[in-house]
Amino acid sequence: MENLGIGINELIILLIIPLGVWTMVWKGIALWHAARNNQLGWFVALLVINTLGILEIVYLLAFRPKPPVAMGAPLTPG
Repeated sequence: MENLGIGINELIILLIIPLGVWTMVWKGIALWHAARNNQLGWFVALLVINTLGILEIVYLLAFRPKPPVAMGAPLTPG
């Protein structure tokens, strides 16, 4: 790629590639949880909307169902 005098090569390496990896990791985790929980609306929204991981993190922290706690199971290990 030709350097256009504005450091575009450095910009791609230092900014775009890490942001792409960051987004793909969060998107993959969020899509996996939405699919396992049979949440089609969330799955489609997470698949289509690109927010650099923000929507994915919000979904994982606030909207994904919590796993049920087994009755009579100890709360602490040991």
